Amino acid sequence: MAFHNPDSFLDQFGRNKVLLAALLAWAVAQSLKMILGVIREKRFNFRWLMTSGGMPSSHVSMSMSLTTACGLTYGFDSGIFAVSLGFATITMFDAQGIRRHSGRQAKLLNKIVDDIYAHKAVEEARVKELLGHTPVEVFAGGALGILIAIIFYA
Repeated sequence: MAFHNPDSFLDQFGRNKVLLAALLAWAVAQSLKMILGVIREKRFNFRWLMTSGGMPSSHVSMSMSLTTACGLTYGFDSGIFAVSLGFATITMFDAQGIRRHSGRQAKLLNKIVDDIYAHKAVEEARVKELLGHTPVEVFAGGALGILIAIIFYA
């Protein structure tokens, strides 16, 4: 039991390979997203590190790395792998489904607000449009997460 363990919280945290693999996958995905943004737009934007959306999906990368690491650590027939796979599946569905469609709605709302503002009818704040991922961004994030976990465990 962790409560009776004489090791410090940080010692235990540092030995948790499952968590470390997942955090590494997230960090690599976020870094790639920033690098690709700089290449694409020829400028740096700090917000790329903190916003959702973009290539590859860091949420999916983290969840697939977590799932793969659970499988490698506890076995692909374990309950913890099954729970993690369920979580990863929901994350992937949400990333490319619900959040992407919400982003499309935000884009349409912003166009409506721009049209109204152009006619001096009302002034409103813009709605965030980049909420979700394309299927390719989700696939890339998943593949990256699996790869990071396998390399981390090698």
